[in-house]
Amino acid sequence: MAVNPAQNAYVDTGSHPVFDCAFPDIPTLERLPHVNWDNFLYWFNRIRWFNLAVEVLLPLLSIHGFRTTTIRHSTLSFGILCYLISMIGITAGYHRLWSHRAYNASVPLQLFLAIAGGSAMQGSIRWWARGHRSHHRYTDTDLDPYGAHRGLWHTHIGWTLMEPLVKPGPADISDLKRNRIVIWQHRWYFYIAFFFGLILPTCACGLLLHDWRGGFFHAGCCRLMIVHHSVFCVNSIAHYIGETTYDDKLSPRDHFLTALLTLGEGYHNFHHQFPMDYRNAIKWHQYDPTKWFIAVCSYMGLASHLRSFPEGEIKKSELTMQLKRLKDVQDGLQKPLEPADLTVVTWELFQEQATSRPLILVSGFIHDVSDFIDDHPGGRGMLELMYGRDATATFFGGVYDHSNAAHNLLSSMRVGILHGGMEHVSASTIPPWRRLEVTCREGTQCEGKNVGSADLMKLRKEL
Repeated sequence: MAVNPAQNAYVDTGSHPVFDCAFPDIPTLERLPHVNWDNFLYWFNRIRWFNLAVEVLLPLLSIHGFRTTTIRHSTLSFGILCYLISMIGITAGYHRLWSHRAYNASVPLQLFLAIAGGSAMQGSIRWWARGHRSHHRYTDTDLDPYGAHRGLWHTHIGWTLMEPLVKPGPADISDLKRNRIVIWQHRWYFYIAFFFGLILPTCACGLLLHDWRGGFFHAGCCRLMIVHHSVFCVNSIAHYIGETTYDDKLSPRDHFLTALLTLGEGYHNFHHQFPMDYRNAIKWHQYDPTKWFIAVCSYMGLASHLRSFPEGEIKKSELTMQLKRLKDVQDGLQKPLEPADLTVVTWELFQEQATSRPLILVSGFIHDVSDFIDDHPGGRGMLELMYGRDATATFFGGVYDHSNAAHNLLSSMRVGILHGGMEHVSASTIPPWRRLEVTCREGTQCEGKNVGSADLMKLRKEL
């Protein structure tokens, strides 16, 4: 293993660093060869045997427990309580407190979260937070320890079972190295994990509920398996399925099912846009118990300095995505011909053509209503009275004040402009659906993911 101080990145190439000129600031590492018989031993040695044993044994023991041990309601309730404690240790502790510093926690709260997170058996705070900070800094790149571009299997569980092809990118954890609770938990992690993750649930159910087997299999093994795969869903499913509510540059998505399993961690698109916000969900109907837990701790004096992004900045990101979606809809609509593309004709020629075609003049535009005669709600006869005549006053309330839909439909029938009949742009000449239009600022790419300006799109009033 070599370290390049100038680039502050890990380089694992055996002899010398290999840099990718397409990514000059952060070197990408030389990929390892695919598995074959010639290098099988090398790959065999890269297996994380402890992790593999845990992820294989937990499901097997859980299945065996379901087959051989009756589930008691009391044991099930205790298992759910242990699940909630383990999850809150990961979400409120490992993730929002130590990975993102989204709030400050008192020593008693830190101690509780360190033990609760350790009971989930997902590594120490220092190891977990270091990898997660790399994930945020290098999202969807080779330096992301569980990058979504490597496939669903890798992002869900594969990254835990094998040493990475590319070492995770560097991340600053100097604050964690100075935290006494983090240092203590890192030193004694395996004792904490096994005692609070398996031994305590087993003994509690055995001594209090007289259900030793249920405590081990259901409140212990099965609970750990569910905790593991629920958290893994944030790395996997929440990067593949869901809504891009605030940004679509990277893979994170807002996914309700993942939020349901992980006490609110599923609103991942919001989280990647505003990582230091103590909330993962900001709307009243969204499920984020971790946010409520932190807020209650703050009310009790156990937490302080809850960080949240300004509401206006959040709305800007949401508006940007709404405009992008609206522009996709807008671009799929058939637009009427622009005035510059229409033929300018004289009144005499208009009158002459109207004797053989159903042409009507409205707001200086000549319209061919051939395909609409029989569909006109007011009847065919009313349209026939307007052939070769100026129907502007009639259309705008003289007979009936037509709807926006009628204006939009009429604009699609334009075939020409009357010479001298339209001196300037006015409200009557622009279809209602085009009076507010999503446009691209000059020099940007609305369709691309990389744009030259943060103000990707704007609403333009044509009037």
